[in-house]
Amino acid sequence: MTPRLYLVTPADLDIDSFADRLAEALSGGDVACLLVTDEGRGEAASQKLVERLVPIAQAAGTAVLLQNDTRTAGRCRADGVHVDSGTEDLARALETFRPDGIVGVGDLRTRHDAMSVAELGVDYVFFGLLDQPEEAEAHAKTLKFAAWWADVFETPCVALAGTSMDSVEACAATGADFIALRGAVWNHPEGPAAAVNAANAILARHSLSVAEDG
Repeated sequence: MTPRLYLVTPADLDIDSFADRLAEALSGGDVACLLVTDEGRGEAASQKLVERLVPIAQAAGTAVLLQNDTRTAGRCRADGVHVDSGTEDLARALETFRPDGIVGVGDLRTRHDAMSVAELGVDYVFFGLLDQPEEAEAHAKTLKFAAWWADVFETPCVALAGTSMDSVEACAATGADFIALRGAVWNHPEGPAAAVNAANAILARHSLSVAEDG
């Protein structure tokens, strides 16, 4: 199965212009999911932003998740939430959005953390820390965790790539179901559509290579 892209909103997004940037990105090819991160912008601003993004993403077949915000997700008819491990939001998210919506968990620091949340029935686990500065390559721990998880568990996992397109291949090689991209898309010199197109091409080539080797 070819891994799919999972986009993460930039930390410095402009609420008034980002909807156009998202539409451009989604015009570049398949994107499974968009995570709208919690940047402390406040409930009213978050709702204003998400109300604009949800119809654009869903029209393209892309699910929209909000980080740690079940209330806004419900009001804006988002597809689910992404909850940081160890927060009280997880129980509320599972009660509110399952079984029809999506509940994923990130900020996983240990293998035990990942296994514990998976036992609760979440839809995916996310390896990679969103609160850390991005580097060109995926973090070594992210790759290690994703490879271990993909080899052992059935719950899907997301691996956070770096700002370099080369990191997409490295994440795909772990066997992760989804490859998360942030700066690699929004800061691409040719624009977000070109970035999504290039990333999907890498994933397609990787899957073909795996199939031929198998």
